[in-house]
Amino acid sequence: MGVKTLVAGVGMIPFTTPRTSETYDVMGERAVRAALADAGVDYSAIQQAYAGYVYGDSTSGQAALYRVGVTGIPVVNVNNNCSTGSSALFLARQAIEHGVADVVLAVGFEQMQRGALTMSYTDRPSPFDSFGAVVDSVQGASDAPFAAQYFGGAGREYAEKYGMDPAVFAQIAVKARKHAANNPYAVFRDPVTVEQVLAAPQIYGPLTRLQCCPPTCGAAAAVLVSEEYARKHGLRGDVAIAAQAMTTDGAATFDSGSMMNIVGADMARSAAQQVYERAGIGPEDIRVVELHDCFTTNELLTYEALGLTPQGTAEKFIADGDNTYGGRVVTNPSGGLLSKGHPLGATGLAQCAELVWQLRGQAEQRQVDGVQVALQHNIGLGGAAVVTLYQKVG
Repeated sequence: MGVKTLVAGVGMIPFTTPRTSETYDVMGERAVRAALADAGVDYSAIQQAYAGYVYGDSTSGQAALYRVGVTGIPVVNVNNNCSTGSSALFLARQAIEHGVADVVLAVGFEQMQRGALTMSYTDRPSPFDSFGAVVDSVQGASDAPFAAQYFGGAGREYAEKYGMDPAVFAQIAVKARKHAANNPYAVFRDPVTVEQVLAAPQIYGPLTRLQCCPPTCGAAAAVLVSEEYARKHGLRGDVAIAAQAMTTDGAATFDSGSMMNIVGADMARSAAQQVYERAGIGPEDIRVVELHDCFTTNELLTYEALGLTPQGTAEKFIADGDNTYGGRVVTNPSGGLLSKGHPLGATGLAQCAELVWQLRGQAEQRQVDGVQVALQHNIGLGGAAVVTLYQKVG
């Protein structure tokens, strides 16, 4: 790492369903204003901005940011599927670290439509063609939503490999709702039982509807600054990005015949190892994680990909309560994508906001005791995985 990057301010708005959503530009503006206020920085001080979204026309980032100010700064629009928000954060951090800018804004927003994710363009090759060929060869074609096929198939593969009852996945949905009950930004805050989760309509493999994240609208933002700028202007400098890594698919994604690698387990493992090495810590030092639980199956796979528990031991990790309060590491105190919601472009920055609040001791009823470092994991099929380690400083 070069120049130390500090997270001076974060902001997000309550996530909602498409039926009750504001437009993307209004949501983006609200999140940016909240992050600026939190940082104590005027928009005129921002030198670069990275705006993440998946479903929207080109330069939607400018449309949202022009509602805050028209200052002529570079605005870069980012689309990296579900890892879009963290990809914007990754670029903003690089600009600070390499001395290109001292004050950079990352914002993510999404105005989604109801229903399962679909391909927007049918008159050209899909970026998932090579992935789909592997999926079809491993488990055959299906009419189920494509993302559910991918992640449901990965969960089924894991359960068969390690002899685990697929009903274990349902416990993750119950935990997500329990955590979300304390999060005013979350969409689904009512409790559910394992029985209710398993009785919900079947989607694919072990997945029922209550094990799939909902289409969600929302926005979140972060203001990043250099340590020198924070000191010079009297900004808070108590949270730093200690290490960060982005990976894309390797040969194992397509050559191993593994659905777990198709959904990014190998990418996540590689990114996490890079982060641990750069930061000089191990997964045993982590007490709070926001990870990409788009489906219950992926949360379980990610426990092991991040090294939170050894390979093949996730069932015991869950049974012992080591994934929640009172256990070894609190996973998704926000309620995660399953309950907080998953507006694709906003998710990575919403994870950032939650972990910054945890490190500051501002997470209220969700607060994890004694947090000194916090880990973030965000993936997008197609593919990209971003793992970020935040550290309490000063």
